[in-house]
Amino acid sequence: MTELLSIILAAGEGTRMRSTTPKVLHQVGGMPIVGHVARAAREAGSTKIALVTGPKHDAIRSAVSKMHPDIVHFEQGEAKGTAHAASMARDLFKEATGYIAVVYGDHPLLRGENFRVVLDRLDAGLDVAILGFEPKDPTGYGRFITDGDTLLAIREHKDATEAERGIRLCNACILAFRAEVFRDLIDKVETNNAQGEYYLGDLVGLANSAGKRVGYGLAPENDVMGVNDRSQLARAEGLFQEVRREDFMKAGVTLKDPASVWFSYDTEIAQDVTIEPNVVFGPGVVVEEGAVIHAFSHLEGAHVGRNASVGPFARLRPDANLAEGAKVGNFVEIKKAEIGQGAKVSHLTYIGDASVGANVNVGAGVITVNYDGYNKYRTTIGDGAFVGSNSALVAPVTVGAGALVASGSVITQDVPADAVAFGRARQENKLGHAPKVREKALAKKAAKGK
Repeated sequence: MTELLSIILAAGEGTRMRSTTPKVLHQVGGMPIVGHVARAAREAGSTKIALVTGPKHDAIRSAVSKMHPDIVHFEQGEAKGTAHAASMARDLFKEATGYIAVVYGDHPLLRGENFRVVLDRLDAGLDVAILGFEPKDPTGYGRFITDGDTLLAIREHKDATEAERGIRLCNACILAFRAEVFRDLIDKVETNNAQGEYYLGDLVGLANSAGKRVGYGLAPENDVMGVNDRSQLARAEGLFQEVRREDFMKAGVTLKDPASVWFSYDTEIAQDVTIEPNVVFGPGVVVEEGAVIHAFSHLEGAHVGRNASVGPFARLRPDANLAEGAKVGNFVEIKKAEIGQGAKVSHLTYIGDASVGANVNVGAGVITVNYDGYNKYRTTIGDGAFVGSNSALVAPVTVGAGALVASGSVITQDVPADAVAFGRARQENKLGHAPKVREKALAKKAAKGK
């Protein structure tokens, strides 16, 4: 396979986002925008990826390195344009063979197949191939000046004549070159334009002047939309969600109200899963075949087993793991806990840092008390145990298999298997005392009103 070096440009400040967070770190589908671009570059077969950022972009470099540890970082110390930014990756491209693709880092809907459109043109014999598209409104985009299938130049909007601004074929976000052509031309770009910057698109004219074969490929407008402000970010998120919903429904997932369900980039859902309205999937969720996710539930970093049931109004936090047939009901929160096969945690309950065995029944209002203000501790509930309503299990503690915990108990010691545990104060009835309590309360209320 031909070697491919992809250079991602992410040095812009993104001032129109009006945010202390760098533009390319804003998320679409739970992943930073630049992460989507890097993923698309991987899908396209990139053997090496360079990321060019600005001097104050440590957060970008850190975030991308976590997703792609082998990405090579370069810094553009002064903003002098896109060609200047691409030239910062010289240490990689000076020895590159095969192809070089330069891509802008603010295109969250980009896919590997968009890269392949221009790379295939290089495979067919071109020296340079640029990705284009035909937007509904071309204002602000660089225009393709063509002669048949040959791309003669890219004219930036500010430098274009009125006639050229009437062209609808525009520059998208990927410029692909044979490595030796890119190397020969990158330092020949000049700043004779309205912005006084080194434009990457000027490589097209230079390549033609050098007798190189230059062409273009086309992408759908939605695939190559860039994000420059919050409105475009919201639109990108909406488009991303539309694609994910359609993909899941085509794969055999039932969405009762598709528009109200939100997915992350890595959500995995098997066929014959049913998802009711107003469900949100954060990153890291896997749902196995036959499960039902009821309305108004939120899942993140969780695994839902076959035929399990979640919600309504449930929250599964990271490392929640539901086995086959488990049930997590309304207003239940699960965090860093395993819920065993056929176990039921039906309502108004918090289970954190715990292991709940098979066929356990956890009553309403039960909590695992897992945090002492400094450290967290684990609760273990054995197979077939029953925990009565409004009980608190103070970790570290174990409730043995088949044990029963009486309602309203505070359990601070291990409960042996098949034992019955009572951890509550003895009830005392003071006969005839209620009128005195009421009289005292009314007197206190009256005193406050004076």
